[in-house]
Amino acid sequence: MKIAVIGAGPVGMTLGAGWAAKGHEVRYGARNPASDKVAKALAATPGSTALPIAEAVRWADAALLATPWEGARPAVSGVDFAGKPLLDATNPLTPGFEIAVGHTSSGGEQVQAWAPSASVVKILNSTGAENMANPVYPQGRAAMVYAGGDARAKAVASQLAADLGFEPLDLGGLEGARYLEPAAMVWIRLAIVQRLGRHVAFGLMRR
Repeated sequence: MKIAVIGAGPVGMTLGAGWAAKGHEVRYGARNPASDKVAKALAATPGSTALPIAEAVRWADAALLATPWEGARPAVSGVDFAGKPLLDATNPLTPGFEIAVGHTSSGGEQVQAWAPSASVVKILNSTGAENMANPVYPQGRAAMVYAGGDARAKAVASQLAADLGFEPLDLGGLEGARYLEPAAMVWIRLAIVQRLGRHVAFGLMRR
């Protein structure tokens, strides 16, 4: 699959490199494809190249949004996604690490409003880059819960999460992002504030 990764920070770079290692084609979409940050992502992702965001999306079968929250709107506004899946890995956090959107809406729903031509799926927002690089633990695969309104887009997102090693779990419509974004804060507080470390993950137990 051809994947446009919008955002070349730790999350975008880790996911781009992970998908490339599984045989997917990756192009980084950036406002400045020649930046040092993009160069670092390209070095970590063999076979990848960088393009302006609109060009990367036009080339791709699916896109990932992995910018900081303040960069999400300018990254996707005015881009023609032509109905393609847009995997939204962002969280609507303030500089003080508080949830900026919630209760009656979500960051995922905001992204859908900013990119109406995309089929947005909230996914890959609820854990850290270390788990994105390796989500497999002795107890099993880390869970990756996702939400979206388009069945085809969700199937793509689920498969891409599974390709990384996660256990994908469907939460339903995109309004489920209202629950997934606060769940990211649970991981952040446990891993960082409570100092459990970044190599912790959530899983689903069954009997």
